[in-house]
Amino acid sequence: MARRRLRLRKPRGTGERIAATVVALAAVTLLFHMALAAQSAVVRRWPFFLVVAAGGLTYGLWRLLRSSRAQRARADMLARLRITLADIDAMDDKEFEFALRDLLIRDGRSDRRVGGGGDQAADVIGDHPQRGRIVVQAKHTRVGGKVGSSVMYAGDGRAVHRADHAVVVTNGAFTRDAMAWGDRHGVHWADREKLQRWAESGAALHELLKVSARSRPNRFTRAA
Repeated sequence: MARRRLRLRKPRGTGERIAATVVALAAVTLLFHMALAAQSAVVRRWPFFLVVAAGGLTYGLWRLLRSSRAQRARADMLARLRITLADIDAMDDKEFEFALRDLLIRDGRSDRRVGGGGDQAADVIGDHPQRGRIVVQAKHTRVGGKVGSSVMYAGDGRAVHRADHAVVVTNGAFTRDAMAWGDRHGVHWADREKLQRWAESGAALHELLKVSARSRPNRFTRAA
C-alpha cells in the first residue's frame, strides 16, 4: 500500500487562525530568546573568542609570510643562478630539463617543464610578455656527442604548442646539416658554446638566439 503524502493546508476558521498565530508567536519568541542566549554567551566568553580569532589570524599571517619568504628566496637564488658545464655534463636527462627550466625562469619567463613520453617536442615551455612563447627541446648527450637533423625536425614544436620560437638545446654539438636545417626553417639551436654562455655567464637565451622583442603583447601571458 503506497504511503499518502502529507500536505499542509491553510488554517480554516477563526479558531485555527488564532492557534496558528499563537504557534508563530511562540516560535518567534523562542528564536528571540535563543539569540539573546547566544549573545550573552558571546559577551561572557568574548576573551576566548578573541584569543581564537587572534590565533587564527596570527597563523594565517605566519603562513603567508613563510610562503612569501620562500618565493623571494627562490627568486633570489634563480637570479644568481650559474651552472657550470661540468655540472651539466654530470646530469641525467631529467635533471638537464629542470636546469633549463630554471635558467629560463632566470631570464624572466614564466616556465613549466612538460618533458616526458608524448611531450611532442616540448621539454620546457616558457612564456614572456614581450618575447612570446618558446618551446625548448632538451638533448643531453655525452661530451663530444653530436645532435643530427632528425632531432631538429622533431624539435619544431611551434604548431603543436602554439609557440613563437622553437629551440633545441644540447650540451654537445650539432651536425652541419642540423644547423643548416634549423637556420632555414626557423628552429633555433643552442650548442655547447651557447649553453655555456647562457648557464655560466648569465646571458639570457633570447640574447644568444637574437630573438627580438614582440611588437604586440604575448597572447599567452599577462604583461608584467
